[in-house]
Amino acid sequence: MPETGRAPNRPSPDALLDAARREARTRGRLKVFLGAAPGVGKTYEMLTIGRARLKAGADVVVGVVETHGRAETEALLDGFAVIPRRSVPYHGTVLEEMDLDALLARRPEIALVDELAHTNAPGSRHPKRYQDVEELLDAGIDVLTTLNIQHVESLNDVVAAITRIRVRETVPDGVLDRADDIEVIDLNPDDLIQRLKDGKVYVPDNAERALKHYFSRGNLTALRELALRRTADRVDDELLSHMRANAIAGPWAAGERVLVCVNEDPRSAGLVRYAKRLADRLHAPWTALSIEGARSAAFSEAQRDRIAEALRLADRLGGDAVTLPGGRRIADDILAYARSANVNHIVVGKAARSWAFELVNGSVVHDLVRRSGTIGVHVVPGEAPPAESPARRAVATAAPRRTRDGRPYLVALLATATGLGAALLLQPYAGVENADLFLLTAVVGVAVRWGLGPSLVAVVAASLAYNFFFLPPVYTFTIADPTNVAAFLLFTLVAVLVSNLAARARSVAVIAQGRAKATERLFGFSRKLAGCGTLDDVLWATSAQVAAMLGVRVVLLLPEGKAVTVRAGYPPEDMLDEADLAAAQWAFDNDRPAGRGADTLPGARRLFLPMRTGRGTIGVIGLDRDGTGPILTPEGRRLLDALADMGALAIERVRLVEDLDRAEREAETDRLARALLTSISHDLRTPLASVLGAASTLRDLDADLPKEAKAELVATIIAESERLNRFIANLLDMTRLEAGAVAPNLLAQDVAETVDTALRRTEAVLAGHRVRVAVEPDLPTLRLDPVLFEQVLVNLLDNAAKYAPEGTTVTVRARREGASVRIAVLDEGDGLPEADVERVFDKFYRARKGDRVRAGTGLGLAIARGFVEAMGGTVTAANRRDRGGACFLVTLPVPARTTPKDIAA
Repeated sequence: MPETGRAPNRPSPDALLDAARREARTRGRLKVFLGAAPGVGKTYEMLTIGRARLKAGADVVVGVVETHGRAETEALLDGFAVIPRRSVPYHGTVLEEMDLDALLARRPEIALVDELAHTNAPGSRHPKRYQDVEELLDAGIDVLTTLNIQHVESLNDVVAAITRIRVRETVPDGVLDRADDIEVIDLNPDDLIQRLKDGKVYVPDNAERALKHYFSRGNLTALRELALRRTADRVDDELLSHMRANAIAGPWAAGERVLVCVNEDPRSAGLVRYAKRLADRLHAPWTALSIEGARSAAFSEAQRDRIAEALRLADRLGGDAVTLPGGRRIADDILAYARSANVNHIVVGKAARSWAFELVNGSVVHDLVRRSGTIGVHVVPGEAPPAESPARRAVATAAPRRTRDGRPYLVALLATATGLGAALLLQPYAGVENADLFLLTAVVGVAVRWGLGPSLVAVVAASLAYNFFFLPPVYTFTIADPTNVAAFLLFTLVAVLVSNLAARARSVAVIAQGRAKATERLFGFSRKLAGCGTLDDVLWATSAQVAAMLGVRVVLLLPEGKAVTVRAGYPPEDMLDEADLAAAQWAFDNDRPAGRGADTLPGARRLFLPMRTGRGTIGVIGLDRDGTGPILTPEGRRLLDALADMGALAIERVRLVEDLDRAEREAETDRLARALLTSISHDLRTPLASVLGAASTLRDLDADLPKEAKAELVATIIAESERLNRFIANLLDMTRLEAGAVAPNLLAQDVAETVDTALRRTEAVLAGHRVRVAVEPDLPTLRLDPVLFEQVLVNLLDNAAKYAPEGTTVTVRARREGASVRIAVLDEGDGLPEADVERVFDKFYRARKGDRVRAGTGLGLAIARGFVEAMGGTVTAANRRDRGGACFLVTLPVPARTTPKDIAA
């Protein structure tokens, strides 16, 4: 928003800060070659500029350039250093992508990166190429890149409506807004169509299809206009920043801008429509401006509603609605805004006030015409408002009329009398010449507290008192000395000026105080929303805050399927009648207000307003209050818009978090399902195949096999059956853990005895390893589930046997350390990769150690951790420090006291 609180000849602090940041930054510069369609020559121009920079001595490197087989483009690549692309396998094919890491390591001055909107192959560091470019820029590398206008996110729907083709690869508008330079590569549609026919854009088959659909002359003309307008908006913003940073008084005739001034006049809506038509003829942006001056506090509700309706109309018609506090004459505020926004057309309504009113208060229209300089002022009568309906007249008649309170005027007279009394009492000490100061003090106090009207009454009373009591001859209203006439007139003039300034300062302070209070409450609401973690909390906080700040009854409705349903309300209310539900549904479907006081379905009891975010309408807020007339004042409507926007963003945030959690759960579920399928397909089929093979051999060759071979086959059947049994047991144990069905039966248990049992169970697994047991004597008994603890040790020993080469030593060590017993299982394998130290306890996760790893499900360690934690202990993994290998450490607490009952059990 343009700044109006600073002097016109002073630079804008924000613009100066932006300029300072640009000068001090270490980020690289981004130049975008923007085109209306493929084939206009963006890549050719990028390579031409890059070749010129290369010839000037710059280090220019090609990150990625798509020539599409165009000979003239390929010829321009000669002489450039080209970073080889990296190959990405994808569904049986190999995709070629820009090697971002190689480009960062090369660190050139300038990188050429074609097709900014490109989607990278799966598995790349960034899903989009523009994110690769952002990383290059953050590294201080300048980037030249290309982009077609149809890939700009905000224009995606517009392009789809024009071409009937929706582009899936888009770039956020912020990327284009942050570009340091945008160069439009323009080509006449007829020339581009000819290039397409000549085969310089696509191969002949693709070119023929493109000519029939996308590359029509009308489509190309529309896209060309979009590209030029988008660039013109960018240049326009740069011009405004330059003017503000250098304190240049506007307007500069670089583009057309329209400003329409609205007030409480019923014809303001007509002025807004006229400004819309004028802006359309000029193809210019436009703004509706309202100034909150000293008179705004005295406006009736109907007058405030007219201003709010005019601003809402401007917003619906595509303009910007701006409300500014007035600190000077209204014409000065309007011109200050117009010059800061580079406006060159001001639309203002023709005055309908009497000449006497303008003589006393001045004329905004005349002031604008006299002081506008090079800004054109359009004085129009505006459209006459439609005649009020009988219902509205009835409402207006029934509405209570504003009565003028006489107490401030009485207080003004009392304050003047107080000042007069103080002046008379202190006259012997202060002198007659200081009497006027006491009276002026009373006038200023009245102006500060009660405003302009009472202060003018105080001025009249003080002037008469000053004349009657202090100007000779005293106690008369006659002034004998001509010099006293001048003193009297000067006193009166000073009193009027001071009271006027004090009253104006009071009105500005009241407006600022109201804005500060509203801002403080909005800030508190934002903090409250930030602490809400669930959708219900956000909905209840929003409804309660709106009800408290606006004094209305509130309901919030969110979509469930195709219909909207009540999700929260304050005070709590779940039922809506059919008229209210129909109005709420219409407001959601059409993204427009409906219900009481709106243009659509006014018979509803509530007013329903859509709640919007950048992704569209997400819900509806319904308001109701007792009495007749509008539910909201203009200030209330603006406050509601702010509250509803904050609530909508909070709802969107909660939903995005829920969507992210759901996506993570689905991804984890998919990963576990794939891992389970892999485990079943390998670890279930492998032992079954061995069992079937050995059994069929025994069946078919029983008579021909020697006794030793039969014994070996039987041993194979037994070993593979035990392996299959362990696999099924692991699956069942993991199912029990995830279901929370593991309830350990804690008994007093001797650690050495359980270690011995586990070693006997794993004799076959550890047959190729040396086993060393180091259990301290006299270890205290622990409260354990013997079955679960034995399974923990079996799983740890089985894991050590898998990942340690044959012939190495597997060590089981147990000792007491303080109030706990630690059991360690150590192997002499390759150890754990640093990234896998914690992940080894994940379900179905197996560290990749080459071909010597035995098959496994990846569940043993996860089950071991689950069982140990169920018994109140912990299990951790680490690499050995004395030699290579892994160490798994189980820590269990020593019970405070072991009872004979526990031992007997």
